[in-house]
Amino acid sequence: MMVRTRVAPSPTGDPHVGTAYVALVNYLFAKQHAGRFLLRIEDTDRVRSSDAAETVILDALRWLGLQWDEGPDVGGPHGPYRQSERLQRYAVAANELLSDGHAFKCFCSVERLEELRQEQRKLGIPPGYDGRCLTLTAGEAAQAEAAGTPFVVRMKVPREGSVVIDDLLRGEISFEWRTVDMQVLVKSDGWPTYHLANVVDDHDMEITHVMRGEEWISSAPKHKLLYEYFGWTMPKLAHLPLLRNPDRSKLSKRKNPTSILFYRRMGYLPEALINFLGLLAVTPVEGEEMMDLATMVARFGLEHISLGGPIFDVAKLDWLNGRYLRERLDLAAFEQRVRDWALNESYLGAIAPLAQPRIERLSDLGPLLSFFFAGRIDVDVAQLRSAKLDDASLRKAFVLALAEVDALALWEAGAINAAFGRIADVLGKRLREVVRPFYVAIAGRAQSVPLFDSMQILGRDLVRERLRNALDLLGGATAKEQEAWRRELSANGAAARQAAEVQA
Repeated sequence: MMVRTRVAPSPTGDPHVGTAYVALVNYLFAKQHAGRFLLRIEDTDRVRSSDAAETVILDALRWLGLQWDEGPDVGGPHGPYRQSERLQRYAVAANELLSDGHAFKCFCSVERLEELRQEQRKLGIPPGYDGRCLTLTAGEAAQAEAAGTPFVVRMKVPREGSVVIDDLLRGEISFEWRTVDMQVLVKSDGWPTYHLANVVDDHDMEITHVMRGEEWISSAPKHKLLYEYFGWTMPKLAHLPLLRNPDRSKLSKRKNPTSILFYRRMGYLPEALINFLGLLAVTPVEGEEMMDLATMVARFGLEHISLGGPIFDVAKLDWLNGRYLRERLDLAAFEQRVRDWALNESYLGAIAPLAQPRIERLSDLGPLLSFFFAGRIDVDVAQLRSAKLDDASLRKAFVLALAEVDALALWEAGAINAAFGRIADVLGKRLREVVRPFYVAIAGRAQSVPLFDSMQILGRDLVRERLRNALDLLGGATAKEQEAWRRELSANGAAARQAAEVQA
C-alpha cells in the first residue's frame, strides 16, 4: 500500500507557520516512504474563504520549497481537490447516513440552541446538543420540512460506552461517548461542515496517514464513528503538538508574528525557515543543524517529535538564517536575494509614486523611505504621544487598529482608510487627529509618505507587528480593556450599518 499524506489548509487568512510545519511533517513522512503528498483546499467556510487567500497559501508553501504531488493547481487522479467543487459528493454521503439511520435532521432554532448552551453553562455541563430532534417521528420531520423549517443534519452518537483512538504519537486515547457532541454534518444552507467533508475526502483520496494539529484530537471520535458508519477503513492518526513560544504559550498572532508572509517580508530565506521548522521534527547528526529537504527526508522520524510542544524560537531562526546568508550564498547569489527581497521592480514601483512628489534630491530617498526596507523599527515613545489624544485614547486607538487589521478582508489603501475612519468615530475625533501617532508607529516619524498607501505596501503582517510594538511601548492594554474596546468598535459599526439602511 502506497503511503499518502495531505495538508488541508483553509483559505481564510494569512498562511500560518503552523500550517507550514504540518505540511512539512506530512511531506517528509510521505517522501521517506516513497509515497505521495497531497494538498487539499478546505473552503467550506463560505464567509471567510477567498480565492485570494488560497493563492497566497499556495504561493507561501511553494516559496518554502514544498511541492505537492496532487492538488488544485497540479491536478491528480482523485480531484477535485477543492471542497467547494465537491458539494454533490458530500450530499450523497449525507443522504447515505440519513438512509442508514446514522444521522438525523435537526430543526432546532438558533435561539433554542443558544438557550440550551446558556443553561448548560449555568449547570456546569459541557455544552452539546441534547438530542431533542432524535425523538421526532418520520411524519413529524417530514411535516417540519414541508413547512419550510430550516434544518441541519447531525450525526448520531452513542450515549453509553467509550471509544479508543490509536495515535501514532500518543498511543491509545480514550473518550466516553457521552462527552462527544452530536456533530452537525450539513449546515442549513446545504454546505457540509469540516467533519463530514474531511472524512469523505480522506477516504476518496486514499489518504493512509492523517498527521494534523493536536487541536483536532477531540474530533477523532466523531471521525472514527463516521468511518464505521460508512464501512470504510480509517487512516492512521498522528496529532502533532502545537508550536509554542519560548514561554510555552501557544504561538498566536496576538502575541508574536505567525504568518509565513511576515518572515518572508522580514528577509528570512525560505531554505532557512524550512530548515528551522524541520529541526522541530528531525534530529541533527553530530550537531550539524543546517539541512536541506533531502537530508530531512532521510533523517525524519515521528519519534523525534516532542509532545511537550516544539518551541518556535525566533532567536534560533535568526542565527540559522544568518548562517545561510553567510555560508550558503556567494556574493552574486546574495545580491540576487537582496533584489528578490526588496530591490525589485514591483516593490520599488509601488513606492516610487509616493516618494517622487516629496523629495528635492535623490539622496532624500534614504531617510524618507528607510522604513520600507526595515523589519522592526525604532520608535520614540515621546513622538507617539499626541496632543490630540490622551494616553488612554492612544492605547485604545492602537487596540482598535489591531482589531481592524485582523478583520479587513481586502488589504488595500482605501479599505485601510475606511477602517481608520471607524476608529476615529469611536474615539470621537477627526481622522487627521488620530493618524499622527500611526505615522510614528509605521514609519518612525510624524511625517512621511501617505500612511495608508504605505501600510498597503508593507503588508498586513509587518503592519501588525509595528502596531503591536507601539502599543507595548505605550504600556499595553489589559484583556478587559481590549475586550471592551473591541465591543465598542463592533457596536459602532453595527449602528452605522443600521443608520445607512434607514437612510436607504
